[in-house]
Formats: sequence, C-alpha cells, structure tokens
Amino acid sequence: MEWTEIMGHIGALLSSITFIPQVLQAWKTKSVGDLSMNMLLIVFTSTIVWLVYAFSLNLLPVIIANTIIFMLSGILIYFKLTFKKLVAGD
Repeated sequence: MEWTEIMGHIGALLSSITFIPQVLQAWKTKSVGDLSMNMLLIVFTSTIVWLVYAFSLNLLPVIIANTIIFMLSGILIYFKLTFKKLVAGD
C-alpha cells in the first residue's frame, strides 16, 4: 500500500468519525434541537454525490468515508424528525 493510499484511509477514518459523538449525544439526551436540519440535509446529499463520484472512479477510501457519513447523517436526520415529534407529544 502506497503512502497516498494510507493517507486516504486515514482521512476517511477521521472524516467518518466526526459525526459519532453527535449521534451518541443525541441518542443519549434525545435532544437535537440545536442541530440544523439544513446542514444535515446538505451533508446527506453531498455524501450521495461523493459516493457516485467515488464509485465511478473506484476510490475505496472515499467510498468508505462517505458510506459511514451517509449512515450517521441519516441517523441524525431520523433523530431530528423523531425526537421533535416526541417533544411535541409531551
């Protein structure tokens, strides 16, 4: 494995874990009021674009990172919609 590929995998790992603390905090507190839905939708959409690009060029680190970010941002969107309804129902 060349150094550029190693750097790609390290970058993918670091990019992928950026949302983990937010997902865990939101799950723990059931609070996502301070998260911007617009930001979440932009991140979610951008990962789809990156995945199309990465699959077309077979860029494994980009595929890995954006698949994970896609899932984590999707979870946050789900929390945003679900937790909002839970609060409104109280």
